[in-house]
Amino acid sequence: MLFDFSGTLFRLEQDETWLADLTDTEGARLDLEAQTELMRRMTAPVGKVVELNDEYTHAWENRDLDPGLHRKVYLEVLKQSGVPRPDQAEALYNRLIDPTQWTPYPDTEAVLKAAAGRGLKVGVLSNIAFDIRPAFSSRGWDAYIDEFVLSFEVNAIKPQPEVFRIAVGKLGVPAEETLMVGDHVDADGGARAIGCEFALVDPLPTAERPDALLGALRAHLGS
Repeated sequence: MLFDFSGTLFRLEQDETWLADLTDTEGARLDLEAQTELMRRMTAPVGKVVELNDEYTHAWENRDLDPGLHRKVYLEVLKQSGVPRPDQAEALYNRLIDPTQWTPYPDTEAVLKAAAGRGLKVGVLSNIAFDIRPAFSSRGWDAYIDEFVLSFEVNAIKPQPEVFRIAVGKLGVPAEETLMVGDHVDADGGARAIGCEFALVDPLPTAERPDALLGALRAHLGS
């Protein structure tokens, strides 16, 4: 069983303490609408969220393969999204890449524990440029996970078939017996190209999605 990270197992939630001091080019604090849009742009799984020149377009397209490119382009995204001060942009970016700042969905622990308890091999497969393991190990949930397959470590990204082959290979489970759970039909749904089953979950705020992961597991097990 494979799970995506962002918008699937965890979500980067809007935190007023992060954004309260952000100011625009005129020194005015960002309003709630601007803050919400800023968080959306920081967590969008695919597609450019601002206009970028060729240099930054290359960085955006390869951001999940190279931590340096990831930092470069997201600081540019923040700049274009109303955070012109480098110190504020750096502080927000550093929170983005700190996995302990991400919020788990209500049923994340339960679904990982249930899958492992049923004897299923469990992996986390993510397009990401930073190590997300501490989000799990800090809670003791790494005990339920057999493999982490992170794009920047394996030099492949979803929806490329190769990254799914790497993931099922590490789990040692045939693709036809593997469920990929994710929040993006194109990126995560790419698993179907190698024969995996796919379950789509909605990347809603964590308080609004209590049990979608458990529902995906039950459907996969036929119970």
